[in-house]
Amino acid sequence: MMKMRILLSLICSTLLLSCYAQQSVDSTADKMLVYQLGNGGWPKQLEDKSVVNYDAALTPALLDKIKATKDLHATFDNKATSREVVYLVKAYKKTQNKAYLAAAEKGLDYILSAQYANGGWPQYYPDQSSYRSEITYNDDAMINVLNILQDIATQTNDFDVVNPAYMKKAGKAIANGIDCILKTQVKQNGVLSIWAAQYDKDSMLPAKARAFEPASLSTSESVGIVRFLMRIKNPSVAEKKAITAAVKWFDTYKIVGFRFDRPKNPKANVKAAALIEDSTAIAWARFYDLDKNTPIFGDRDNAIKTKLEELSLERRNGYAWYGNWAQKLIEKEYPKWLTTNGK
Repeated sequence: MMKMRILLSLICSTLLLSCYAQQSVDSTADKMLVYQLGNGGWPKQLEDKSVVNYDAALTPALLDKIKATKDLHATFDNKATSREVVYLVKAYKKTQNKAYLAAAEKGLDYILSAQYANGGWPQYYPDQSSYRSEITYNDDAMINVLNILQDIATQTNDFDVVNPAYMKKAGKAIANGIDCILKTQVKQNGVLSIWAAQYDKDSMLPAKARAFEPASLSTSESVGIVRFLMRIKNPSVAEKKAITAAVKWFDTYKIVGFRFDRPKNPKANVKAAALIEDSTAIAWARFYDLDKNTPIFGDRDNAIKTKLEELSLERRNGYAWYGNWAQKLIEKEYPKWLTTNGK
């Protein structure tokens, strides 16, 4: 009988150790710890410009590249840093591996330190070169960060696991971020419209980024901004006005009956991207003139075109010039938001 108890005890201990071993490790999270920079942020590419890829094996050669990557490469572009913080928090929730939570909180410290006094976030921090210092909504950089902070403040999406001290810090950063959003919503003759993709960090006026990304109203990014604002419980009058005005703009300038047809392999240059008729589709141009609300397109020579067909074939095929970004927002999400916040 005693031998049987000892045997069962050993079996249970082995199973528990096996389960713990499986739960305590997440291979992707482990790689994220390796890629994290000294300032707490993450790069989107390494020193040699190779793109960060968590599916790649950590060979000695790759480890050397990671080690050589300087803190200046820390960024919010292409979901860098926000992607890792979200993943590591969820990995900690599953595994209880404290190293994951520590890395996520170091990432949160980096996020908080990167915010400007005016409430905006740059594309890169601390790199201030070129357009990297601009307040950046482009590719949802700033909104990804604000959504993380909102998750902390509301204790949602697994962010209840982070140190409670971050709740107050997050609340303050969110308030400043919202203030920046409200101040940067473009006014046309006193009427609120939507937002540009990036802004000068000092003047807070719309600014250009890459040669083919002119200072303009930007639809894709503005949808992300509105969705963030709609997360706010008990929104202020100013916040409600910002949301309502943006949705009105989207509804006014939607292109009905067309969709953007783009080659699956843009580099093949087999055919040119174009708007084609589709009775079931709604589209918006990616960029609109700041005053005229007409579609504009940028090329690599800094030229601004008013027609897609005027672009070089490489740029015409190599960018999402049209999309249905706001369709779900105006048809489903905004009406749902109105049921609670419509007064």
